Order: sequence, then C-alpha cells, then structure tokens
Amino acid sequence: MNDKIHVLIADDHAIVRQGLKQILSETEDLIVAGEADDGVEALQLARQQEWNVFLLDVSMPNRNGIDTLKQLKKEFPKLPVLILSMHPEEQYAVRALKAGASGYLTKQSAPEQLVTAIRQVAGGRKYVSPTVAMQLADAIANDSDSEQPPHELLSDREYEVLKLIATGKTLTQIAEELNLAVATISTFRARILTKLGLSSTAELIRYGLEHGLT
Repeated sequence: MNDKIHVLIADDHAIVRQGLKQILSETEDLIVAGEADDGVEALQLARQQEWNVFLLDVSMPNRNGIDTLKQLKKEFPKLPVLILSMHPEEQYAVRALKAGASGYLTKQSAPEQLVTAIRQVAGGRKYVSPTVAMQLADAIANDSDSEQPPHELLSDREYEVLKLIATGKTLTQIAEELNLAVATISTFRARILTKLGLSSTAELIRYGLEHGLT
C-alpha cells in the first residue's frame, strides 16, 4: 500500500457517502478506496483487502455499527475504526469506544475535524472531543458506582431498541428497521422492562425522554 491513507466508508445513505468522499477528495493523503451500505458488506470488504481506516456509521441495516465494530476488532484488532454518527456524543460515544472504536464523531462535525480524526486514528492514536473525554472519565469513575443510570447496564442491542421505542416507534417498525423478527424485538422489550424496573411501553417512552435518549 502506498503512502496514502486508504479509507472504507460504511454508511447506508448514498448521499452521505458521496459527501464524505467529496470532503476526503480535497486532501492529498486520504483516499476513499471502498464503500459499503451495511455492516455485512463492510465485513466482507474488510476480509478482502488491507485498510488503513474504517469510517463506520452507527445505524445501519442488517448489522448495526456497534455489532460490526465488535466483529471487526475481533478479526482485525489493529484496524482503526472511526465511528461517524447522527446520534449525539452522549448517546453512543462511550459505548463505541468501549467496544474498540478509535474515535467518535457526529455527522454535524466540521469537515476539518473529520480529516484530522482520520489522520490521527490512522497513526495509531485515539480521537475524542473534549466532551467525550469527560464522558469517558465519568464512565470510568462510575463503573463501580451504584449511581450509574439503569440504561447503561443494557446490552448494545437492548439500548438500541430502547432508543427506538423512546421515539414512539412500534415493535413492527423497529423489527423492520433492524431486520429482526417482531418476536425478537418483543423479547428485547421484555428484557429492557425488567432491567429498568418498568412495566409498560409508555413508561419506556417516558424514561427515554427523561434521559435524553430520543
């Protein structure tokens, strides 16, 4: 591989991928060498050739970004993965970094931030904003703290389902969005209710609103 940083973009929105390619095309050292529109395709491409950086969206069909990230780090532990998401940092950043991400950016970030982040993680370093750095410090302090909010104890998939329920989506709509059976989503809902000590969907929606999960 030459001295350019070869980047793979995994995002299910073609217009987002096009925008990212446009930003990176204006740099001399970064090149978009591949694209994937879901986690399954991203994993296939990862196995076919060597990459310098994976740019990965959190919310994708078939296999979401966090699941894909965990599998990537299992198969390619040294591959830098930069999470780029529409979700605010406080909702997913710490989870992503704990799962092995080298950095986390929101899609509202300035283009120069993205370029800096890619170069930084390609060089083997982490990239986090000051806000995320504070959250990581809090997360470490709270790991043994009983004051940790209940939703932090949910699995990544349960957390994702809770966020979708909190936006008012039905189990059927959630099943379609995540490419899972309705019965599976119903099972996740039951586990979430148990872990949060709640008894209805209405209470889950209220919980999500109170904790800024929507």
